[in-house]
Amino acid sequence: MTDAPAPFTSDDYKARMAHAAGSAADAGLAGLLVAPGPDLVWLTGYQPTAMTERLTLLVLRAGHDPVMVVPVLEAPDASAAAGAPALTLRDWTDGQDPYAAVSPLLDTAGRYALSDSTWAMHLLGLQETLPDTSYAAVTKALPMLRAVKDAAELARVAAAGAAADAAYEEIKKVRFAGRKETEVAADLADLLRQFGHSQVDFTVVGSGPNGANPHHEAGERTIEHGDMVVLDFGGLKHGYGSDTTRTVHVGEPSAEEQQVHDVVRAAQEAGYQAVRPGIACQEVDRAARRHIADAGYGEYFIHRTGHGIGTTTHEPPYMIEGEEQPLVEGMCFSIEPGIYLPGRFGVRIEDIVTVTADGGRRLNNTPHEMAIVA
Repeated sequence: MTDAPAPFTSDDYKARMAHAAGSAADAGLAGLLVAPGPDLVWLTGYQPTAMTERLTLLVLRAGHDPVMVVPVLEAPDASAAAGAPALTLRDWTDGQDPYAAVSPLLDTAGRYALSDSTWAMHLLGLQETLPDTSYAAVTKALPMLRAVKDAAELARVAAAGAAADAAYEEIKKVRFAGRKETEVAADLADLLRQFGHSQVDFTVVGSGPNGANPHHEAGERTIEHGDMVVLDFGGLKHGYGSDTTRTVHVGEPSAEEQQVHDVVRAAQEAGYQAVRPGIACQEVDRAARRHIADAGYGEYFIHRTGHGIGTTTHEPPYMIEGEEQPLVEGMCFSIEPGIYLPGRFGVRIEDIVTVTADGGRRLNNTPHEMAIVA
């Protein structure tokens, strides 16, 4: 395994907060309010040790210094965060009204982007204290907030992808037949950790008919000789996500199973070949979906072609019809078409891709051909 990358600095977080405040202003908003969750980690490096009902809120407004309101008992941890030198901390004590600590920082009639992870009770508290304010979800108001990665972020996403690739190469060596899906999933999780993941978010093992459910995780079904098996797995390494899918077969596949796999493989390639700066996200979906539809399996491709990835494994942008956001160099997202034949089997192939100056680059590089496992 490679050494850990250099940590992000206070200057990195300062630049992110300034960019976020400017983006909010450009969108016609009074500012951005960020509760604990992935946006707060990305902007400040701070993640509370426990997600509690006590209000923590970062306030970002163009032309104003960033301020983070925190419970007094959590102030020492907040002040130790890497981004803390780039902001002002304002604490509040149990028994006080936390919204009274926030209200002087806001325009009393402003409209704010609010991080998706904000508790409903905190939104209601803000609305009660400042009834003339209004709010929009950050995913809707600022969908590009974390979408474009800089070089240091790209290196982390690439390292996470390489670790997932290494886990796939090893999982192909274990025995599948006669073992439960949960057992193979546990092997996958162990391998992700072995190759440097600090957090395992999912290890989908869908064998036989279970593979026809795109979000089947891993159950007690015993994998049998002759099964197609969908393996979809990922998590976080150095704070950034991995997510890859390969479909393997226990023993030799039938002609139909091989055909379906070939269609999905070609569709995944078509989606990848469509990637270049300036095209709409929906064009990636259209390219992959068109190939599956032309092969006669259109009704069995039942989800979007892809999702963004970064400090979370699912985030904007989304590769789906109707998404007209242009691709921008530095975006990272999945391309993962699939075919799901109810009660029989499913096939999905997924790579994480980043947009380059003249096309795209895969961050997963294991073979797309169907692997035969024991």
